[in-house]
Amino acid sequence: MNFKIDNLQYCNWSRQVFEINRKAGLDAVHVTIVYHEDFDELLNEIKKWDKMFKENSDLIFLGKNFEDIEKASLEKKTAIFFGFQNCSPIEDDINLVQKVHELGCRFMQLTYNNQSLLATGCYEKNDSGVTNFGREVIKEMNRVGIVIDMSHSAEKSTLDAIEISEKPIAITHANPSFWHAAKRNKSSELLKLLGDSGGILGLSLYPHHLKENTNCTLDSFCEMVAKTAEIMDSKNIGIGSDLCLNQPDEVVEWMRNGTWSKRKNYGEGTKNKPGFPKQPNWFEDARGFKNLEVGLKKVGFSETETNGILGNNWYNFYKTI
Repeated sequence: MNFKIDNLQYCNWSRQVFEINRKAGLDAVHVTIVYHEDFDELLNEIKKWDKMFKENSDLIFLGKNFEDIEKASLEKKTAIFFGFQNCSPIEDDINLVQKVHELGCRFMQLTYNNQSLLATGCYEKNDSGVTNFGREVIKEMNRVGIVIDMSHSAEKSTLDAIEISEKPIAITHANPSFWHAAKRNKSSELLKLLGDSGGILGLSLYPHHLKENTNCTLDSFCEMVAKTAEIMDSKNIGIGSDLCLNQPDEVVEWMRNGTWSKRKNYGEGTKNKPGFPKQPNWFEDARGFKNLEVGLKKVGFSETETNGILGNNWYNFYKTI
């Protein structure tokens, strides 16, 4: 059985988006439900999702383990896996790690660009690595079954997380820096260690992470995937598109600034182009998985390798959670 999995989306959720994901054949989607929210604000977000699950039960349900991916495939639905792009919901209380797991969280980033209580983000000038609290939280995440996600973390912090974690970690949405030197993209050395440790990289389709941004070609992207597979085995590569379908521009301002800054931080954007960038025309939404399949085979990936990158590798990774 083959699966299709997009292991990171942050869309403006609606029945239309759920229908698009089903038309794309997605069996599972890891969704961001918080960025800078605290525990109480997380509970409000979960209430919104509970309502969406009830109203769209013919399309989606809450996923908790790899068996739910199998269930979704058989029932022609999409399993939704909750994730956090920051550690803010656990505040400074390690006991909340188990609480958020019980609420459905399966992925949590230790940082979102900035220094957190757990580790250093990729926008900081100095990377002091994983903190003492971070070490304890990683152990607790391992125990309860939440994946350590280092997508927005700095290099040393990510290397620390790989070393500290007793389970494989994930970078759910980023690309290699050899292809495009964005702050969020990762070095070849880091990716090799990630692969060697059994971790997985979800390749991003967010334009700021792409060579030539919106004008990135399918050929260029798939050639990058092939080169990445020379650094880490293709079995350790998946897709984490970072799709932000139908989101208004004020949302990206919240993502970049939260409540920590009074000055506008444009992140990977600019003052002249502060909003969400336009997706490449070959991946405007999840239906672009079809184009990825064609492109990956064109650069030499076998049927098995292509199916792995488009979902089976994530499915196998979920078995380790």
